[in-house]
Amino acid sequence: MDAFGDLFRGVRAQGSLFGSSTLSAPWSLVFVDGAPLTLCTVLEGAGWIVPEGRPPEHLAPGETLVVRGPAPFSFVDEIGTEAEPIECGEDCATPDQGGTTHRLGWNDSGPGATTLVVGAYPVRGEIGRRLLDAVPAVLRVAPGGTADAVRDLLAAEVAVDAPGQQVVLDRLLDWMLVCSLREWFDRPDGEPPAWYAAHRDPVVGHALRLLHAEPAAPWTVSALADRTGVSRATLAKRFAELVGEPPLTYLTRWRMTLAADLLVEREATTVAEVARAVGYSDPFGFSAAFKRIRGVNPSEFRRTGAPREPART
Repeated sequence: MDAFGDLFRGVRAQGSLFGSSTLSAPWSLVFVDGAPLTLCTVLEGAGWIVPEGRPPEHLAPGETLVVRGPAPFSFVDEIGTEAEPIECGEDCATPDQGGTTHRLGWNDSGPGATTLVVGAYPVRGEIGRRLLDAVPAVLRVAPGGTADAVRDLLAAEVAVDAPGQQVVLDRLLDWMLVCSLREWFDRPDGEPPAWYAAHRDPVVGHALRLLHAEPAAPWTVSALADRTGVSRATLAKRFAELVGEPPLTYLTRWRMTLAADLLVEREATTVAEVARAVGYSDPFGFSAAFKRIRGVNPSEFRRTGAPREPART
């Protein structure tokens, strides 16, 4: 596992969070799910995404936008459209707007129709929030990259009604989201998070993969340097330069992120058990580290859901 892959632990499309709409102008859909992340891709036609409090974004055939919530946003045929806005949550049917549907399946509204695929993503826990910290309010991915093949599969699957369709669509949307974010981070003028860019470095990238694969291991800088095949000084210097903090500081922050989710998700688990799960044999040492990073002790965090650490990109 790597730092990017780890962030998708709590990010999954599931069931009613998928929608496909085939629309004949005029239309105005308002998405009010309040999802932390929503992926919108146009299979045919075009339209405008209008995020709340932000400039409109034109969405052409093959383009994908990822919109960060939870504020609602609209999808309209034209800016200033005369269509009456229709709210879309878990289900949205708009028979008065060209036979529009927002559900599994396909509705052929004839030539000139626009087909929109939407996947809304619940982002659970502190791990998922680190992903939200890394993306802008609206992220655009043009056609012509690795996401194109996934979009073609989405179009084919939406067009049929077959057993297991929902499972296939959920996984395709997950794949589409990963490809879209990766392409956005990798663009020539991109400003990816430091931990993402650092994966390109053969030494620091290796070190990051080790820390994420074995977060509870008794890491020292020397042990990490041995595993990456460089000196301790070289690893410490390159890691700090590329990631923005020393390797063990990065590891502590990641361990506390993992611990925060374990404390909330597994109420029957004791603080000592959570401590061992993230590499601390001493629960008192773990509690001190948790409070230093999170601002409250583990028991209080479990009760209140407390303050989270400042965003780091």
